[in-house]
Amino acid sequence: MSLAEDTPPRATGFRFERWAPLILLAGAALIYVAVAIGTGQAQYLTLDNLIAILGRSIALGITAIGQTFVILVASIDLSVASLISATAVLASVVMDGAPAMILPAILAALALGALVGVCNGLMVSALKVNPLIATLGMSLIIQGCLSAFVSNFAGKVPVAFQVFAYGEIGPFPLALIFLALMAALAWAVLRFTRFGSDIYAVGGNEEAARFAGIKTGRVVILTHVICSVCAAIAGLYLASRLRSGAPWIGSDGVYDLESIAVVVIGGTVLAGGRGGIWGTMAGMLIFSLIDSVFNIAGVDSFAKQVLRGIIIVAAVAFYAIRSKRIVA
Repeated sequence: MSLAEDTPPRATGFRFERWAPLILLAGAALIYVAVAIGTGQAQYLTLDNLIAILGRSIALGITAIGQTFVILVASIDLSVASLISATAVLASVVMDGAPAMILPAILAALALGALVGVCNGLMVSALKVNPLIATLGMSLIIQGCLSAFVSNFAGKVPVAFQVFAYGEIGPFPLALIFLALMAALAWAVLRFTRFGSDIYAVGGNEEAARFAGIKTGRVVILTHVICSVCAAIAGLYLASRLRSGAPWIGSDGVYDLESIAVVVIGGTVLAGGRGGIWGTMAGMLIFSLIDSVFNIAGVDSFAKQVLRGIIIVAAVAFYAIRSKRIVA
């Protein structure tokens, strides 16, 4: 499977943007290897360290998969960070250390995610609220409700559920395998289903899609539900990893803004209609490798943020310039 397969079958011809994420990923990998060797820390160039690098981005990857769906329909979701915190707290409180409550806690977290997704989708599609404003407002509502009831760690995750974050199958973490399966499922939905084709059609031209008989409102709502459910899964993973829930787990812009950045760096266009899951996964890997390069090089946290911002702006500008040239 290649990044070229991320776009719908009707696209023809070679497009540089399809391969740009792989080119960026290869560049990031080369820089990582060069920095590791140049600083005398070549011991980091092992399979175990690579798995550890990827393991630190599992929650971001899960969130970015959902974010890909909404961006493909030319929408966006800024409520995922608050929803991650809320579902982590909800799940850990429902479990409260009892293995018998694992399933009810998972169902409650997914139900909350689906409810938030429906609300976001209705605001965007039915009420015609700008998705930035709609989802930002939802984020504030969630965070406000959460802060009103929880101020510190809440609940307790039983050992049986901690397997989600710490279990392994051979040399690979269970959560990393789960992320790969989620990505494969999302790719299959976008590539082979009618719903996937409708997503690209709505993102490419909503009016044309409506005239073609596609129920555009339903497509937008479903993509927001998928995004919110993915955020809920990320919250469950973080609760498993931290062994409890806390209202700040998804804060500081890590999962909302960075999930958008990962999707965009992976080649999915903010205007919708072009991009896909494997590009998003490449974007996640790029972010992971960049973080590792910064750590090896001893870059402080403030400089990291500046450099990350430069990389994101450069990537978006690059895709925008390429798109204008293609249109011209």
